[in-house]
Amino acid sequence: MTDALADLSTAGVAVWLDDLSRGRLQSGNLADLVQNRNVVGVTTNPSIFQKALSEGEAYDEQVRDLALRGTDIGEAVRALTTYDVRWACDVLAPAHDATDGVDGRVSIEVDPRIAHDAERTVAEAKALWWLVDRPNLFIKIPATLAGLPAITKTLAEGISVNVTLIFSLERYEAVMEAFLTGMEQARDAGRDLSRLSSVASFFVSRVDSAIDPLLGQDSDLRGKAAIANARLAYSRYEKVFSGERWKALEQAGARPQRPLWASTGVKDPAYDDTLYVVDLVAPGTVNTMPEATLDAVFDHGKVRGDAVAGTYAEAQQVLDDLAAAGISYDDVVDTLEREGVTKFEDAWNSLIKSVSEQLEKAGADIGPDGTADPAGSGPAAASPESGGE
Repeated sequence: MTDALADLSTAGVAVWLDDLSRGRLQSGNLADLVQNRNVVGVTTNPSIFQKALSEGEAYDEQVRDLALRGTDIGEAVRALTTYDVRWACDVLAPAHDATDGVDGRVSIEVDPRIAHDAERTVAEAKALWWLVDRPNLFIKIPATLAGLPAITKTLAEGISVNVTLIFSLERYEAVMEAFLTGMEQARDAGRDLSRLSSVASFFVSRVDSAIDPLLGQDSDLRGKAAIANARLAYSRYEKVFSGERWKALEQAGARPQRPLWASTGVKDPAYDDTLYVVDLVAPGTVNTMPEATLDAVFDHGKVRGDAVAGTYAEAQQVLDDLAAAGISYDDVVDTLEREGVTKFEDAWNSLIKSVSEQLEKAGADIGPDGTADPAGSGPAAASPESGGE
């Protein structure tokens, strides 16, 4: 019996987990996935943290401590999330060492509400880098137009970046341009490029989820757009990272910005649940999977080697056929980007609301001397202001 996750690793695909929670860390589950499922990285996003903090009791003690201090909601959210990310960085540290810094990475995202403000994004990236204080951290920055200069500036500051929410080929090319410029600025500032890393998270399944409803039930194009889009993205990656501009950076010690396939959980039950993994195998890539997809690949995934090389003409034909069917690629990917930012903003606001309620409850249960207060007359200072930072 073969191990499909091990086969992915052999084929040059880094297996990452798209999930994190305090319970997963406390139970040793993450360490077990690293040990037994070839997991060498972790990605998080506001939705993941919102779900984690709304379930179970794993965060209760820290929430109580934050309430005792009268911590404001913005600081509380960051204290809770960076604690998990720091812990995960430590769990992944051996993978980071074993791969000389290529893998063993854990990502944390800037506040999505500032996705369209480059200066604030850079400022928060620096703050998160300082808070977590681990060399195997990635700061996630959305690939909005405002995010592009923020990506460049953050890399120039010597901070590793996971560029997220990439849907279009045009935007992906701009992301690679931002990466190259940032690395050149880092080099000119005398930074060690071999310690500076980046991935570009190209979202997959959401493309099919957006396009399939626009097609007839019997259309041969159903379920093909997302794979085609990602394969064409990889063709752009190959072109940029074989060019002279990149070679100059490589000679200075830089490593390429790897494509990362994100949103790889299958949404349509009619499709194979390993589709967005086995059909996107290519060397030098990352595939970050929700645990259900990770389990599916482990259980019955069939890795057939490189599934991307030699597919570019066919992939382009898919996009051409979609255009001929009256579907605007630009409209779809623009909508996906806007919706992606909005979804993360909504999740962040839900996270703030959840933590606010937990802080308020913990504060009500704390007496003036810091002990449990059955009457619920804790200090008013424990109740955070609404609205966040």
